[in-house]
Amino acid sequence: MLRTQIVKIGNSRGIRLPKVLIEQVGLGSEVEISIEGNALVLRPVGQARQGWEASFTAMADNQDDHLLDETISTQWDESEWEWA
Repeated sequence: MLRTQIVKIGNSRGIRLPKVLIEQVGLGSEVEISIEGNALVLRPVGQARQGWEASFTAMADNQDDHLLDETISTQWDESEWEWA
């Protein structure tokens, strides 16, 4: 358990978080704040597309990585398109 003071920052209030706690939970420069019961909860902001690679790999392993929509080839697809 750790105690700290609430300090005035302009019209707002803030707290100082020890570096060791910030590093331990992986907080970056941005956090999500929520209220759970009578507690404020800080969470690191997740990365966009975090975990997608693992999901795609699992889909391929389960042979569930096919298109859901039917594709219709056009003449342009057949004659002009080149894969790099």
